[in-house]
Amino acid sequence: MVRSGYGVGGSWEFAMDSPHPRLRPGVLSYRGVRLALDRPRRRLETPVGAATLFLGFDQPVRISRAGLAPDTLVSVYCGPTTTPAVGEHGGRLSGVEVMLAPWAAFTLFGTPQYELANRTVDPDALPHALDRRVGELSGALAALPSWEARFRLLDEVFTRWWDAGTPCSARLVRAWSELVRTGGAMPVRRLAEEVGWSVRHLENRFREQIGLGPKAAARVLRLQRARRLLASGHGQAATAAACGYYDQAHLSGEFKAMTGCTPGEFTMARRRPTAAAPPGDRMDGEATSLVLI
Repeated sequence: MVRSGYGVGGSWEFAMDSPHPRLRPGVLSYRGVRLALDRPRRRLETPVGAATLFLGFDQPVRISRAGLAPDTLVSVYCGPTTTPAVGEHGGRLSGVEVMLAPWAAFTLFGTPQYELANRTVDPDALPHALDRRVGELSGALAALPSWEARFRLLDEVFTRWWDAGTPCSARLVRAWSELVRTGGAMPVRRLAEEVGWSVRHLENRFREQIGLGPKAAARVLRLQRARRLLASGHGQAATAAACGYYDQAHLSGEFKAMTGCTPGEFTMARRRPTAAAPPGDRMDGEATSLVLI
């Protein structure tokens, strides 16, 4: 599916596709991006229950996160996060964004995910044993004539990487799937019992192959569900009850800590019209981003 537009602020194009069934549910989605705007763009990215691999074609993006020095990169890997980040570019940006289940990122890159949590890195700086550099893959994608051809190349490359990757624990995948299915509502002790592990072993495996402990991962998934409900028109009190928060104040505090804004501020900003491209959320059907300028 391709969406495009042209207006006073410039032109934009987003292309969405699903990876080959063999790669799912580890590789969640492909999203092609091409922006040609008349001014720089800043966008707030909130935590999601996934890892992000952006394969940039040529223009860099500057990513800032509180307490860390900014990173300026063409291709970007971002592991699971519990804090927001701000991405900035000069108005022109093109590439393909690949969303990965966190355990799939562990398989593809073979790096303990706790080393990458709440960080942004050049994917070629990761100590992986892939058969080609990520930068080379980005160049090959940029040279292709269509989004469809780019997505099919990604299918081929990821299939090879998957077969050569570090196997993750089947019980870990099951535990993660249960946590996602319940929107982060399943208690950690019950989750451990479901997969036949002790709580300590579950926590260690989550840190290694997800990047966050199960409690932190559950916070992110609850927040993700809350953003989705708020964006679809649900009130804050109803959203808090549906997502397992103690009350509306608890929802507001968690929202502020993990996105940098209150639920009301986020909802209003999502409704504000933009002069050029729409927010361009990283995950289809999810409210993940805010356009700041």
